[in-house]
Amino acid sequence: MPVVFPFENIYAQLPEQCFERVMPTPVKTPTLIRFNVPLATELNIQFSDADDEELAQIFSGNLVPHNADPLAMAYSGHQFGNLNPQLGDGRAILLGDLYDSNAKLKDIQLKGSGRTPFSRGGDGRSPLGPALREYILCEAMHALGIATTRALAVISSGEHVIRQQREPGAVFTRVASSHIRVGTFQYFAIRRDHVALKALADHVIDRHFPELKSSPESENIYLSLFKNIVKKQAELIASWMNLGFIHGVMNTDNMTVSGETIDYGPCAFIDAFNRKKVFSSIDQQGRYAYINQPAIGQWNLTRLAEAMLPLFMNDTDSEADEKQAIDDATQILNDYVQMHQSAWESGMAKKLGFSSAETSDREIFESLLDLLDESRLDFTLFFRRLSDCTNSNNDTSALFTLFDSPDARSTDGIKQRLSDWISNWQARLREREELKAAEERMKQNNPAIIPRNHQVQAVISAAEEGDYAPFEALLDALKSPYEQHAEYAAYEAPPLPAEQVFRTFCGT
Repeated sequence: MPVVFPFENIYAQLPEQCFERVMPTPVKTPTLIRFNVPLATELNIQFSDADDEELAQIFSGNLVPHNADPLAMAYSGHQFGNLNPQLGDGRAILLGDLYDSNAKLKDIQLKGSGRTPFSRGGDGRSPLGPALREYILCEAMHALGIATTRALAVISSGEHVIRQQREPGAVFTRVASSHIRVGTFQYFAIRRDHVALKALADHVIDRHFPELKSSPESENIYLSLFKNIVKKQAELIASWMNLGFIHGVMNTDNMTVSGETIDYGPCAFIDAFNRKKVFSSIDQQGRYAYINQPAIGQWNLTRLAEAMLPLFMNDTDSEADEKQAIDDATQILNDYVQMHQSAWESGMAKKLGFSSAETSDREIFESLLDLLDESRLDFTLFFRRLSDCTNSNNDTSALFTLFDSPDARSTDGIKQRLSDWISNWQARLREREELKAAEERMKQNNPAIIPRNHQVQAVISAAEEGDYAPFEALLDALKSPYEQHAEYAAYEAPPLPAEQVFRTFCGT
C-alpha cells in the first residue's frame, strides 16, 4: 500500500486569491534523512508498507499524494518594520490539511520544494543546514512544552544550492495547526479585499477558536477572535522568555494566528545571559533582541488590528463606528501587556519553585535577572542547578562554579549579592511551599538540555560531510529535556570559547 494522507484540503476551499496552485519541482536523487514516525501516526498517515525510498520520493515532492491539493499561500509582511505587500510562500508548498487523532486540523507543508509564483526570483530551494536546524528546533521546542510547528520529515535532495557558497540541498516537511500569519490578514487588508478578509477570519474561527461561535450575539465575534490571538501570542512570547529563546526574525509574516512558534531561521537559545543579546546576522540594530520580543509582539499585533479593522466595525462606514472599533482594539492591545506579564510571572514562579506568583514576587524575579545579566552566567545551567538549592542546607558550590566560565563576570561583590538573593529566595520558599515539591516543580520547568547553538552547528557541519549520526544523537538527547541522563551529560555543557556561535543566519 502506498503512503496515504487523509487530506481534507479545507484551506484550498477559501477564495482563490488566498493562494496559487503549484506543483513541487522534482529533485534529482532524494534520500530520506529522518521520518518522524510517532508524529505521522498521530496525523493518521498510513505508511506501514512504505520503505525509505518511497518516503524520500513523497517528502521530496517527487511523488505527490493522489488526494493532495498543492498550493502556495499568499501573504504580506512587515520585515524589520518595513511593509512588503507581496510575499507569500516562495519556497514552500502546502500539500494539504488533515485531521489528526485529536480531531484537530493540521497542515502538511514542504519547504525547499521548488519555485512558486511568490518566489520573487528565488530558486525555491533550501540548503541542508537550515532544514536540519528547523527539524531540531521544532522537536526540541515541542519537548520543552512550547507551542510550535512540528517536523515530519527531512530529505537530502541530491542537489546543491548556491547561497554564500555551494551547499547541499534538502526538503523539510513541516506540520502546523495552520500556516496563517499576521501577514496573511495584511495581504487582503492592503488590497481592500474584504470578502477574502472575512472568509479568512471565519476559517480561523472554525479552525482555531470554534468556541467563539457560541458567544453572545451582542459581541463582535471578530473582536473576540483578535483578543484570543493576542492572548495566545502574549503567552507564547512569555514561554520564550522563560527559556532564554530568541526567535531572531519576528516579522509579521513569521507570526501565526494559532500561537505556534514558526520559521526557525536565525533563532537561538541564550548561553551566557544578556538581555540585549542578538544572534541574527541580519538584525543589525537589535530590533529582535531577547528583551525586545514582548514589545515586538505587541507591535505585530497592532498591525493585525489595523488589518482586521473592517471586521471590527458594524455594517456602517460612519466615523463613530470606526472610532469605536479602534477604541475596542486599542483596549485589547493595552491588555496584551498584562497578559504577557502574567504569563511570564507564572512561568518564572514555577522556575523558582513557587506554585503560583504573588505580586511581591515581581521584584525577586527582576532582581535575579539583573544579577544574571550583570554576571553573564549560563541561563539554562543556573536555573537547573538552582533546583538543587531549595533548602538552606543545600550545597551551592556547583551553582557558583558557573562563575568559572570564560564569559562570566564577577565584579563589585556580585557573588555576595547572588548569595544574599538565594537566601531570600529560600526563605520565601520555606514560608510558602513544601520544599520537595518545590524542587520537583523546578526540575519540571528548568530543562537540563536545550539545543545549544554550538551543538546544532556541529550537527550541521557533520551532516554536510555525510555524517548524520550526530543529528540523530542530538535528537535523542532532546526528547526528554527535563530529565538528566548520564549518557547525555555532554549536551548540558555550555560552549567552550572556540565553540561559541555569535551569529546565526536565516538560510533562505
